[in-house]
Amino acid sequence: MTQELDVRVAVEEALQRKDREALRAVLWELFEQGRLAAILGELDSDQLVALVETLGEETFADLLTKLGPPSAAAVLLRLGRAARDVLEDVLWRLFEHDRLVGLLRAIQPAELAALAELLGDETFGEILAELDPQDAAQILERLSSAEAADVLEAMAPDDAADVFAQLDPAEARQILVEMEPLEAKELQELLSYPPDTAGGRMTPAYVALLPDVRVDQAIAALRKVAEEVETIYYAYVVDEDNHLLGVVSMRDLVLNPPYRTIGEIMEREIVKVPATADQEEAARLLIEEGLLAIPVVDEQDRLLGIITVDDVADILEREVTEDIERLGGSQPLEVPYTRATPVYLWRRRVGWLLLLFVAEMYTGTVLRHFEQELEEAIALAFFVPLLIGTGGNAGSQVVTTLVRAMAVEGISLRDFFRIFPKELIAGLLAGLAMGIAGFLRAEILGVDPAISLTVGTALFCIVLWAVTVATLLPLLLKRLGIDPAVVSSPLIATLVDGTGLVIYFNVARFILGLHG
Repeated sequence: MTQELDVRVAVEEALQRKDREALRAVLWELFEQGRLAAILGELDSDQLVALVETLGEETFADLLTKLGPPSAAAVLLRLGRAARDVLEDVLWRLFEHDRLVGLLRAIQPAELAALAELLGDETFGEILAELDPQDAAQILERLSSAEAADVLEAMAPDDAADVFAQLDPAEARQILVEMEPLEAKELQELLSYPPDTAGGRMTPAYVALLPDVRVDQAIAALRKVAEEVETIYYAYVVDEDNHLLGVVSMRDLVLNPPYRTIGEIMEREIVKVPATADQEEAARLLIEEGLLAIPVVDEQDRLLGIITVDDVADILEREVTEDIERLGGSQPLEVPYTRATPVYLWRRRVGWLLLLFVAEMYTGTVLRHFEQELEEAIALAFFVPLLIGTGGNAGSQVVTTLVRAMAVEGISLRDFFRIFPKELIAGLLAGLAMGIAGFLRAEILGVDPAISLTVGTALFCIVLWAVTVATLLPLLLKRLGIDPAVVSSPLIATLVDGTGLVIYFNVARFILGLHG
C-alpha cells in the first residue's frame, strides 16, 4: 500500500513539474509491473489531461496501446469528458499509427457509443471516413441503428455511401429506416452507380445557381451553405430541370459587379463527365484540366454531383494499387492486405499461376521441337536461361512504363505511331547493348566464336521482339475494353520465353548451318 502511494506521489510530482522524462520513466516502470491501468484509473480528469499535455499525444497514444481495450476505453472516456479536443487529438494519433481500428473493434458497444457521443456525430464520422470502408462498417455495426444513422447523416455523402455499401444487408436496411428520408434517398441514389464509376465516386453536396440570380445574391447564398457543401470554389449554373448550363468560380463572383447576373458571367464551355464513366477517366480529366472539382451528369446532361480534387487522390491510389497487383501477376485484393487470410491470398493468386503455368508449357514444347539443334550444338543450351530472362526483363520494363502512362496520360491505340518509334529506337539501343554483352559473355566462357555470334544476334532480336510485343499488346487490350494492367510482367515474360527460343534456334540454324 505504501509503495502504491509512493508511486502515485511520484506521478503527481512529475505532473506538477511537467517533467516529461521522469513521468515517462515512472509510467513505463508501472507498465512492466502490470500496475499502469490501476494508477491511471486513480488519476482525476484534470490530472489525466495534464498527463497528455506533459507526455504529448503521440507518447500517450503509444501508452494506451499497452493497456487492454477495456482499460484504454475507460481512460479515453474519462479524458473525453474532461477535454473533448484532447480526446480527438489522441484518437487521430492512434489512427496515424494504425492502432485505432483495433481499439474501436475491441471495446464494448456501450463504450463505443459513449465515445461516439463524446466526439459528436460529425467528428466521429470524419474519423470513420478516414478508415478503410470495411473497417468503418464493422465499427458502425456495433452501434445501434439510430446511432449509426446519425453518424452516416453527418458524414460527407460519398464517404457515407462507401461505408454503407460494406454493411451487412439486414443492418443496412434497418439503418436506412432510421435515417432522415432525404438523406436516405441521397444515399440510395449514390449506391445505384457501380463503385468504380464517376457516379459511384461523386458527392451531391455542390452549389447550384439559376442563371437569373445576381452576383450579390449568389455570394450571400454561398455564405449560407459553405459548411454543408464539398467546395465553394465553383458554383454550377442549372435551369429549372437541373440541366447543366455553365459554371462560375469564386473569383468570377468577387471580380464582377453585384448587379450582374450569373447567366452573364458564367463559363459555358464546361469540362464534365458522365456518371457511367470510369472513375480513373474522371480523375485524369480533372488533373489534366487543373480543376478543383468536375461535374458529373446523366444522359440528359442533368447535374448529379461533383468529384473534387480530394477524391482524386483516393481514386488514383486505388487504381495504382490494382495496377501494381495486376502487373505482378495477381488479382487485386478487395480487402486490406493485413486482413487478408492465407486462403484468400491463395484464391487471388492461384488463377494467374495456373494460367502462366499453362503458357509456360509452350516453352517446353519449343525446346522439344529444337531437340536436334541442341544435340548438334550442345553449347546452345548454356545460354537459354540468359536469353529468355533478358527478353522477359525487357518486355516487363516496357509494359510497366506504358501501362502507367496509359493510366495517367490517357495514351491509347491511336497514339501507337507516336509511341512505337520511340520504343523501337530504345529497343534497338537496348538490344545492341545486350547483344554485345551476350557475345562477350559467350567469348569469356570459351565457346566457339560462331556460337558467341549466335548468342549476341539472338539477344538483339529477342529484346527487339519483346519491346514490340510489350508496346502493342496493352494498347490492343485497352481498345478491346480490357484493363491493360492484365498484361502483367510475368505474362509478358512467359510470352517472350517461348517466342524468344524460336528466334534463338532459328538464328542458330542460319549462323551455324544446323539441320531443322
